[in-house]
Amino acid sequence: MLDLLELSLSNNHIQFRRLDGRMSLSIGDRAVKEFNTAPEVRVMLMSLKAGNLGLNMVAACHVIMLDPWWNPYAEDQAVDRAHRIGQTRPVTVSRLTIKDTVEDRILALQEKKREMVQSAFGEDKSSGNATRLTVEDHRYLFMV
Repeated sequence: MLDLLELSLSNNHIQFRRLDGRMSLSIGDRAVKEFNTAPEVRVMLMSLKAGNLGLNMVAACHVIMLDPWWNPYAEDQAVDRAHRIGQTRPVTVSRLTIKDTVEDRILALQEKKREMVQSAFGEDKSSGNATRLTVEDHRYLFMV
């Protein structure tokens, strides 16, 4: 998905930076710094996993989620990068999904995971069940 967006942004002469798991730490750090400091860089393409660990993306004011993840807290953590200390603008979060696809089931699974965590609040969470896909979860996702 990021490759397709990169092509479209390039073809439309929109300056962007990209951050994904294939990049070295130094290249990724440079991309984040340029996004946060260079006003001409309007878009940051970022994979969910690259965007959920320790980043400060206060230059972002609109986050668009394109790849729903079964664990809603991974998405929340990535979105929180734009809500860091120093953010002076409102942040809008949009989620683009395709109806009647596996994405519908992923969103339902996210809700189920949130409910599980909320219901377990105050109980022993050491089992980690709320953070791992079960066999039943896989069957549900892929309608097996």
